[in-house]
Amino acid sequence: MNQPSAPPDGGDLLVALLRHLGTDTVFGIVSVHNLPLVAAVDRELRFVPVRHEATAVSAADAYGCARGGIGCALTSTGTGAGNAAGSLVEALSAGAPVLHITGQIDSAHLGRGRGFIHETKDQLGMLRAVSSYAATVPDAARAAGVLCEAATAALTAPAGPASVEWPIDLQYAAQDPAVLDALTAGPGTVRPPHPAPAPDDGELDAAARLLARARRPLVWAGGGAAACRTELTALLERTGAGLLTSNSGRGVVPEDDPRVIGNFATTPAGRALLADADVLLSVGTHFRSNETADYSLELPAAHIQIDLDADALGRSYPARHRLHGHAPHVLAALLGRLPEQTAAEENWAARLHAVRTEVRDRLRVSIGPQAALCDALRAALPREAVIARDVTIASSSWGNRLLEIFDPRDNVFPRGGGIGQGLGMGIGAALARPQAPTVVMAGDGGLTVHLGELLTLAQTRPRLTLVVLNDGGYGVLRNMQDRYFDRRSGVDLATPDFALLARACGLPYARIAAEEEAGPVLADAVAADGPTLVEVDLGALGPMKTPFTPPVKLPAPTTAP
Repeated sequence: MNQPSAPPDGGDLLVALLRHLGTDTVFGIVSVHNLPLVAAVDRELRFVPVRHEATAVSAADAYGCARGGIGCALTSTGTGAGNAAGSLVEALSAGAPVLHITGQIDSAHLGRGRGFIHETKDQLGMLRAVSSYAATVPDAARAAGVLCEAATAALTAPAGPASVEWPIDLQYAAQDPAVLDALTAGPGTVRPPHPAPAPDDGELDAAARLLARARRPLVWAGGGAAACRTELTALLERTGAGLLTSNSGRGVVPEDDPRVIGNFATTPAGRALLADADVLLSVGTHFRSNETADYSLELPAAHIQIDLDADALGRSYPARHRLHGHAPHVLAALLGRLPEQTAAEENWAARLHAVRTEVRDRLRVSIGPQAALCDALRAALPREAVIARDVTIASSSWGNRLLEIFDPRDNVFPRGGGIGQGLGMGIGAALARPQAPTVVMAGDGGLTVHLGELLTLAQTRPRLTLVVLNDGGYGVLRNMQDRYFDRRSGVDLATPDFALLARACGLPYARIAAEEEAGPVLADAVAADGPTLVEVDLGALGPMKTPFTPPVKLPAPTTAP
């Protein structure tokens, strides 16, 4: 006699929603306060058991970026949700669509302060502080509504992480099968709650007139321009403009396009170009401090700014025309108002090409032997590969600038500048795009923040090359202290034997200690079907010609009387 099937529960509801969203992989850590969710995902989709909750969010963040959709992370209650907070800050900073589901104690004990296992004070308040949306599932009947609202919030531009705390008794509670059927039926359940704003026609007309008259136009693209390749390319062709980018805007127009200057605005040549430009159109960039040298960068007075976030318009730099709206729509509206031929100077294209060449040549010289690593990586990687970067000297100096990006979905890095998130992001991206290789650039210091994720890498076995740039500590801060202070503090670290570490984790290992080794080692690693740990011995490779220090202001040193 066949046993009757159990009624669907919260886990089945979550699976139905994720299928509706096109998400087939979830990252997390199993707990007594999320067991039914993990069980359903593991049974019906793919559950990736990471070793730290922060990695669950980082991996979900990069999964969504690499796929062009939404990622999902499952964490436990209290401490587990708290562990995820740092990566939620990163996703919030990046505007990354992440659905974060965390457990909660039984609803009967919620908010009573009894010290129930995993209970924490005002978990929802913590989640609200680090998420663009946060809510509690109040009862089983309203669980689907809360989850759909959270997913809608996460996906609605400007996007961001949405957190839902779900009491464990309500996860086990039966769900109405009709609700699951409605989710599975097709689109419409998760959708933006209202249309995107559109700029005033008068502002659009005035901005178009300014662009049409521009003799030396520039465009600056940020992360908000990621969906604008067609419109932005057409605008560059129509106006003769050159393209600067923030780090987040890289690849919106492929970086081998001769009009792309790239992420070089604060270089001497970039500053000179901005000084000569007569119009700047910025698209979806917030002009972050590290990309404007703490706002010391000067922009043209004739500045047209496009942003979906109304508060961002004119916040960091004045804007003559503030165009509030979704970038693809606003650019299309501008293109419709521009003549077929605008007024760019005849020699402006040559000037753009000269600056593009100069900034790259200067950077290549300054990084010395590491230029061989950059060249070898780009030669080994196919055009569609994901390039994930943690915060380390190689990433901050040449990985974020010289290593070419051809699509925004390939450009994975922690926008908020947090160290240690690179490997988790790389794992998420690699599992999102299994048909293409992924490379992760990480420093030895950043990697050891979440060293346990080497086991996640070994267990999931994606096509991922982990390049560990080993300088025995926190190299960026060491360079700062060597330059500005009289002693080092907290920057020199014990570093593992990476060959033994890789062997212990069951990972193939290779080492680069000279420029001529970079090409063959990286080519073999990228061609492998699974993961490889490649250690770059920076001491043996040799120093950069110019030690890298970040563009932050420090107080002038004082001398004792």
